[in-house]
Amino acid sequence: MSQTGFKGNKAALPAKPCAACGRPMSWRKKWERTWEQVKYCSERCRRAGSPSP
Repeated sequence: MSQTGFKGNKAALPAKPCAACGRPMSWRKKWERTWEQVKYCSERCRRAGSPSP
């Protein structure tokens, strides 16, 4: 069993596409408070998607 105790259906969780690669990313407990600001599915996509100074 997971640490969070989630026993539901992952398909019922919110999802949105990654701004860099377009893959769907599912809601995570880690992103609970910042879900509206999450744009990228990974650190690699965040680096690739953000403009260089």
